[in-house]
Amino acid sequence: MLRLAVPLALAELGWMAMGIVDTIMAGRLGAAALGAGSLGTMVFYPVVVAGMGVLLGMDTLVAQAFGAKNPQECRRGLIQGVWLALALSVPLMAVVWLLIPVLAATGTNARVLALMSPYLNALVKGIPFLLLYAAFRRYLQAVNVVKPVMFALVSANAINVLGNWVLMYGHWGAPAMGLEGSGWSTSISRVYMAAVLAAAIAWQERGSGNLLFHMGWRPEWLRIRALAMLGLPASGQILFEGAVFGIVTAMAARLDEASLAAHSIAVQCIATTFMVPLGISSAAAVRVGQAVGRGDRGGVANAGWTALALSAIFMGTAGVAMELSPRQIVHWFIQDPAVIATGGVLLQIAALFELFDGWQVVATGALRGLGDTHSAMLAHLVGYWAIGMPIVYVMCFSLRWGVTGIWVGLTAALILIGMILLAVWHRRLRDATIPVSA
Repeated sequence: MLRLAVPLALAELGWMAMGIVDTIMAGRLGAAALGAGSLGTMVFYPVVVAGMGVLLGMDTLVAQAFGAKNPQECRRGLIQGVWLALALSVPLMAVVWLLIPVLAATGTNARVLALMSPYLNALVKGIPFLLLYAAFRRYLQAVNVVKPVMFALVSANAINVLGNWVLMYGHWGAPAMGLEGSGWSTSISRVYMAAVLAAAIAWQERGSGNLLFHMGWRPEWLRIRALAMLGLPASGQILFEGAVFGIVTAMAARLDEASLAAHSIAVQCIATTFMVPLGISSAAAVRVGQAVGRGDRGGVANAGWTALALSAIFMGTAGVAMELSPRQIVHWFIQDPAVIATGGVLLQIAALFELFDGWQVVATGALRGLGDTHSAMLAHLVGYWAIGMPIVYVMCFSLRWGVTGIWVGLTAALILIGMILLAVWHRRLRDATIPVSA
């Protein structure tokens, strides 16, 4: 589990680092550019990450085929995943483009919009390569090849930093493109990421007599449909979760500046710790799926519970750190006493759900290995929208707890979701119809 999970967790941290670096470098261009970059990111990523979620079905099908020692089926999963990625690119690009006039119609600051539009246009060009990267990644990790995934994302950060320096600020004879340059740099880094993983697949194929390149590459609609039917609920789950954090951030923006800043820092902290169980979740999906493919019921249970235990160790430690040293953590981001005081309280609240947040994402991955992507979607729908959001609104505005009320509601939601998905995982293991005889 660790051989799979550690590189994947580092890859997820590398993904987050790219966004942090873009924010820092955009800050040197002024407040308008920083705001435009943040707004563009909020528009771009929910759409694209939801699209990438549709490809999560590859975890199930390719890993199960690998466990069943069916290399041709593994490669068919890759080929049809590539077709699905290309098919998704067009509507995703269209949606992002259409959101620009929507923002203009809602009264977005004209200066911010003028900076954001070319930035988004540049980012959109990288969508096909980002989705191809996602398809290549899902295939490679499902066949236990994860080091190239880690290398691609870590090295892409260096490409992105260099591209930002050249294109944003106008070095080496390039024009100073400002925020637009950051968008082009990010798209270039995504071309690079896709190329690295394509090269890794080509290198791996040498050991199989280049089986992949001797197979038919026509789209097979039944396989594409099977991938999409597995991936769409996973995509819905991502949308439900992403929308919640977008809405609660908008709620925090209605409060004072210290509350918004404290909320933003707390979100950054929990998002960073979340990357580790997210990597473990991918490893869980792979190992559970492989055990299903080889008909190993005991292996299914061992893989899932091992992943959940690893998540508990890491997230439990992170929760203890947040509980014992919350102000010190906030102080790393800012020196404002009001923000530190509020942020410290928020991190102590967040400490209560860290364990459950790790469990919910790892259980989601383990269930995906079984082919169950609906349970996580329903748990997030109920936990966040039926339970969490009403608590957030009542405590924040009706009871006037402010930003603290927002985080109490999030805590209630995440604890509930974690408990639901643990119970579902346990029940699925006991279910006589669990498909481990494939």
